[in-house]
Amino acid sequence: MNDVTTWAAGMPAAVAMLLDIPLKILLILIGAFAVRVIVHRIVDRIAEGIAQGTAGLGRLDEKLPTATAILGTSPLLSARRQQRARTTGSILNSAATAVIGIVALLTVLPLFGVPNAPLLTSASILGVALGIGAQTLVKDILAGLFMIMEDQYGVGDLVDLGHAQGTVEGVGLRVTRLRDADGSLWYVRNGEIIRVGNHSQGWARAVLDVAVPPGEEIVRRTQAVLLDVARAVAADPVLTRDIIGEPQVWGVEGVAVDKVVIRLAVRTEPLRQWDVARALRARILERFEEEGLPTPVGLERPVAPAN
Repeated sequence: MNDVTTWAAGMPAAVAMLLDIPLKILLILIGAFAVRVIVHRIVDRIAEGIAQGTAGLGRLDEKLPTATAILGTSPLLSARRQQRARTTGSILNSAATAVIGIVALLTVLPLFGVPNAPLLTSASILGVALGIGAQTLVKDILAGLFMIMEDQYGVGDLVDLGHAQGTVEGVGLRVTRLRDADGSLWYVRNGEIIRVGNHSQGWARAVLDVAVPPGEEIVRRTQAVLLDVARAVAADPVLTRDIIGEPQVWGVEGVAVDKVVIRLAVRTEPLRQWDVARALRARILERFEEEGLPTPVGLERPVAPAN
């Protein structure tokens, strides 16, 4: 009788103990799931902002006001934003899920009698060691994440990264792959990229410096001929789609003892400036010969054209 009484009295405590641990685990999992849902919604809003062009350093029309005026709502720009949104959202969601899962696991382990203090200590030591040894990796990944979010460049863009120039074939979190004009494939670590020159965003410009012998009459006639040639090229059915706006002769760019440099500028679609410049050179040589003007001393693109 005493044994039965003892068993009956102890049963609620045992039941309570059995229910206590599963209940706590359930509450922890529910809390972790709720936090995950909230974080994912925040991330999805960020990704939507990227897709709409309102994330990163600002809207595209704020970074490139002329680009949106020229291109409007380009399907290419929209596709690039959608790609950025998917990539950024996936990365942030995966990172958030991993962090929340680790925190939940460390919270649950003590309920089974496993102390988490040694694990936290070991994780801290391991984290410090990895942090010291993987500083470059972390730097590359963070730089790659911001490059994707800010749409500094994408696959197919022609860029100058300082270390290498070429067409982007792949953009990863750690490295960017470039194919240069010789066909070499360059792997550039994102953390080492200090500046980016993108020839494929918005618009480009064909700029030619034409050097002719000094003389007021020659300079005046040269400017008139250059503007006429540029307008003829802009009206060419083959090139008219590549040229944006009215060609401009910026005037005398430099003066030397034996020559006067006159600058011609034509705004073009991205990556079309070189074809337009080649057509301009050929037409300028033909027209100079027709007009009886001296053959240009120099006919090339300047190293650093004015904006």
